[in-house]
Amino acid sequence: MSAGEKAKAKAEQVVGRAVRTLAHAVHRNDLAVKGAALEARGRMRGAKEGAKDHFRR
Repeated sequence: MSAGEKAKAKAEQVVGRAVRTLAHAVHRNDLAVKGAALEARGRMRGAKEGAKDHFRR
C-alpha cells in the first residue's frame, strides 16, 4: 500500500468518526449518517489497498 493512499484512507476514517461524533452531540442524524459513510469509505479504501498489496507479493 502506498503511503499516500494509506494516509488518505486513515484521514477519511478519522474525519468520518469526528463528523459522526459531533453530529450525535448536536442531535443531527442526517450528518451522523454522512460521517458514518465517510468512515466506511475510508475503511473500504484501506481494505482495497491491503488486498492489492497482498496479491502483488
